[in-house]
Amino acid sequence: MILVSGATGNVGRELVRALVDRNAPVRALARSDGDPIEGAQRVVGDLNRPESLCPALEGVSGLFLLPGYRDMPGVLAAARDAGVSRVVQLSGGSAGSGDTSNAISAYMIATEEAVRAGGIPWTLLRPSGFMTNALEWAPQLRAGDVVRAPFGGVRVAVIDPADIAAVAATALLEDGHAGRVHALSGPEPLLPADRVRILGEVLGRDLRFEAQPDDEAWADMTARMPEEYVRAFFDFYVDGSLDESAVLPTVQEVTGRPPRTFTEWARAHADAFR
Repeated sequence: MILVSGATGNVGRELVRALVDRNAPVRALARSDGDPIEGAQRVVGDLNRPESLCPALEGVSGLFLLPGYRDMPGVLAAARDAGVSRVVQLSGGSAGSGDTSNAISAYMIATEEAVRAGGIPWTLLRPSGFMTNALEWAPQLRAGDVVRAPFGGVRVAVIDPADIAAVAATALLEDGHAGRVHALSGPEPLLPADRVRILGEVLGRDLRFEAQPDDEAWADMTARMPEEYVRAFFDFYVDGSLDESAVLPTVQEVTGRPPRTFTEWARAHADAFR
């Protein structure tokens, strides 16, 4: 049995599908009862309250975890006590920097440290930016043909969460991944303008990208999230502390197929922009 946290999120949803496709029994962890998740047994538990996980962990051999919960050592202890034999932890590329002054890097680093010390064979996944981040542009594209967004000069080899999930499924079901850090990317480094152009080609529309000036982006972002996280993003993408432009071979090496292109992702999600 595999327990998937974040089973309704970008990666977790895809991971449930990938595991079901491989005929693995799956439990989908949620904080409350709700709609069934196809192919999985929905169970209730909260990673912020490790004591709530005991029923969900019963009979589980593999665990997929999201980062950033306040008592990750407690989560790992509950999993170890339940007999979990593999943990796959979603993290991020900035965790390798060791820079705990950056709020995002800090919680990734703390999560990785907890997993390494948790006493269960682990695999860490450090993906680049998600292709699904483009869904943030959907309201603008439903209203018009211009996308206005920050960090217009930053190239990212964006990755389809389905490819992250494929690597996670392999690490949960197959030997050879314990103690490894899998850095993951998509197949090409793209500017935001490149992604908007591709969306336009898929949608049959003449779309245009406008880069927000940094001061405008700062004001917009601080209205939507804590300032410490805005500072972290500016550290990554304005100061240049994080480079996500490298194209990495890991998805191909682990899954036996190349990562999906942004064009493929856009075709699969075109309805979200119409």
